[in-house]
Amino acid sequence: MLINCVAYEDGAKLADIATDQIGHYLARPGCFVWVALADATPAELEVMQQVFDLHELAVEDARNGHQRPKIEEYGQSLFAVLHLVEADPAQPDDVNLGEIDIFVGPNYILSVRNRSRQGFLGVRKRCEHEPELLKHGSGFVLYALMDAVVDRYFPVIETLEAELEDAEHQIFTQRAARDSIKRLYRLKQRVMVLKHAVAPLLEAAAKLHGGRVPQICSGSQHYFRDVNDHLVRINGLIESMRDTIATAMQVNLSMVAIEDNEVNKRLAAWAAIFAICTAFVGVWGMNFEFMPELKWRYGYPVALVLIGVVCAYVYWRFRRAKWL
Repeated sequence: MLINCVAYEDGAKLADIATDQIGHYLARPGCFVWVALADATPAELEVMQQVFDLHELAVEDARNGHQRPKIEEYGQSLFAVLHLVEADPAQPDDVNLGEIDIFVGPNYILSVRNRSRQGFLGVRKRCEHEPELLKHGSGFVLYALMDAVVDRYFPVIETLEAELEDAEHQIFTQRAARDSIKRLYRLKQRVMVLKHAVAPLLEAAAKLHGGRVPQICSGSQHYFRDVNDHLVRINGLIESMRDTIATAMQVNLSMVAIEDNEVNKRLAAWAAIFAICTAFVGVWGMNFEFMPELKWRYGYPVALVLIGVVCAYVYWRFRRAKWL
């Protein structure tokens, strides 16, 4: 689906144009065209391929989707794949993973957004309000799109950190149980989704501001360095969360083991008390003719009292040892 198609010249918007007019504006010196698609069909991608002369391999990746974040260079053009990680309101314990494919040439930029509810109209407005920067052309638009995608990772990070703090608090304030482990594993899965979006992009973004920079990005190197700095910061936060989750899992398992040990001690203590009862009753239950207590009138009550006293004493000792 076509979201918008706009022509720009010298940092200013010329007009909203139709797709059949793109070729006319591409031929104008100093002009570039910015096209945005959402959940594009194969037919729409084929039209864009013909209009912009896109590389066949890049179009195939955009058509198939589910690509690893990357930035590839095809002659004078670039092809970038970025993951869109968004919180899912319908499923708080899950995240929605979308994708944006960006084709960048000297006089055009085409963005194809898939499986995402959040658009990039705000990015277009931002660029149009900064004509001095928009003069850099499609390279600056690529930076603006990447910066918007990376900035959207921060709210996800904050949500995950808040949930991790709550999970840690729950371990010590409530009984450690299987639910805590399940919650930590679900949290770990969402952190890994974000990790898979950031780590490959961190490596790819480094190519846009250091070493041999593509010609398209030569006027925006400082801006791409800023994106790279944000990615480094996010990657550090992710690694910290992964370590904290691993530690929380170990602590939770230790708490479960401690509780199990307490239960085993209680069971052992009660078993010892009942063993005393069994021992006394076993001796007096043999019913020999010449056992003195069998001929004694008060033998049965005294036996019960003796059993009770010994069991109470053992119970008291276990209480002092904090086994009961």
